[in-house]
Amino acid sequence: MSALEPSVLEALKRYDSPTLANAIELFEVRPRDDGYMGHEVRCLFPDLGVMVGYAATATMRARGRGARDPEPLTTHVQTVPGPRIVVVQDLDDPPAHGALWGEVMATTFTALGCLGTVTDGSVRDLDEARAIGFHFFAPAVTVSHGYARVEGVGAPVTVGGLTVAPGDLLHADKHGVLLIPAEIAAELPAAADRVIAAEQEYIGWVRSPEFDPAQLAVRRSTMKDAFTS
Repeated sequence: MSALEPSVLEALKRYDSPTLANAIELFEVRPRDDGYMGHEVRCLFPDLGVMVGYAATATMRARGRGARDPEPLTTHVQTVPGPRIVVVQDLDDPPAHGALWGEVMATTFTALGCLGTVTDGSVRDLDEARAIGFHFFAPAVTVSHGYARVEGVGAPVTVGGLTVAPGDLLHADKHGVLLIPAEIAAELPAAADRVIAAEQEYIGWVRSPEFDPAQLAVRRSTMKDAFTS
């Protein structure tokens, strides 16, 4: 897996995920209802802002006793370009019975160049994780780790309905988690700027004295045309 220029990642951080989702649509590289996680995977620390990084992947369980060896995951994340985001699929049924992620894991993986975790399981130690700037995206918070352990690493996982492979580029913020197609990542900032400019021109007209309900369809069509111009 090869990393993009750091400047591309920094440029992507300037935009929120809805704007980038709109910009991705312009390239027609995937269906519009694909490429993002479901609403159940929530941003727990919106004030930390945007997270952009490459996925390291793992599966976990917290029910029943099992071998607890974090070394495969700590080794795997170091094979992924930085900055890194650890994406963890919880295999328990139902999931989120025990938290793999808390203060100790957040501290450890921050030292390993990880920005945060995205999981369909649970997390804990919210104040401590937030204090070190480690992003938590999860559907649940719990008090215990149970028998939390890593089951596998380095294979594609499915979290929030989205399949994520090691090295995939993710953009995550208070709206949710978006997969950025690597082949268009460098072109997205310019496309996002076109989307913003066209939308703001339309919104400015709606808010102006010149607003005419009879012109809504025409103006909306003009806005969409401007996305690709």
